[in-house]
Amino acid sequence: MKKIFVVLFILSINLQLVYAQGCSDAGICSIGNTLENKKEFKNFVEIGTIFGAGEADITYISPYISYTRTFSEKFSLSTKIIYSQSKGSFGSIAAFGDGFIIGNYNFKSTKISKLSALAGVKFPFNNGDLKINNGIVPLDYQSSLGTVDLIFGANLNYKNWDFNTGFQIPVINNNKNTYFSAFSNTNDFPSTNLFNRKSDFLFRTTYTFKQNKFTFKPNVLFLYHLGEDSYVTILNNRVNISGSDGLTVNGNIISSYAINNRNSIELSLATPFVIRDIRPDGLTREFTAGIIYKVLF
Repeated sequence: MKKIFVVLFILSINLQLVYAQGCSDAGICSIGNTLENKKEFKNFVEIGTIFGAGEADITYISPYISYTRTFSEKFSLSTKIIYSQSKGSFGSIAAFGDGFIIGNYNFKSTKISKLSALAGVKFPFNNGDLKINNGIVPLDYQSSLGTVDLIFGANLNYKNWDFNTGFQIPVINNNKNTYFSAFSNTNDFPSTNLFNRKSDFLFRTTYTFKQNKFTFKPNVLFLYHLGEDSYVTILNNRVNISGSDGLTVNGNIISSYAINNRNSIELSLATPFVIRDIRPDGLTREFTAGIIYKVLF
């Protein structure tokens, strides 16, 4: 056990030393996680906190809670609420971010494979226009982008491998952010006045192996932003943000310890390896580290 915790500690140090940008939780980055599948339990609660570091020395603490109800062997419904606190040179701000409702359907499975699909919606608790000391702040500080998004995905489990794909599509844009970089004292953040975000496509591959009560899940996530985001200029013209589309590749390792057949604790560490030229949506992270408690009943 000591060796395992030493390895996790070394990994966390290495991840913090990588200065790069990647995907935070706009929603799609957390889909496709394997649901606990124990027939004797119908309810699944997950309580976690994600720690992260962003651009310009911004730090994040994002606690969340999710609840899943299994209605049958084929169908389950999940809900999730995220709270976020950000702190940096502009000051600190904390607020509820987004809520999720996701339905998951399991198709016919075999002894070595299982196929499932999911569909749901992400809805915001604010419009990306939160202020610090009555001043508007960049999207990097905001707890939500202010969009209602549709989320679709599929998961194929084959032996110890999981393959996830997904789309996140903004369908209603209520973003009311009015940040202009020209009116601030820094060039660290791009202008995002009345920001409009494009859709994302995700592919993730995960390998699972177990050792006694420990489970390890190293995985790689490919996230492609399907178009250039845009904002409205001072002259009231909407323009695209060059370089805001393209590929992000994240590496992630998840380790969990089963306290018993109902309770477990999970650690997660992630960092990006490939980044987009510019990330105006404020989801920039050098690294993220999470601790999660799970209970079945």
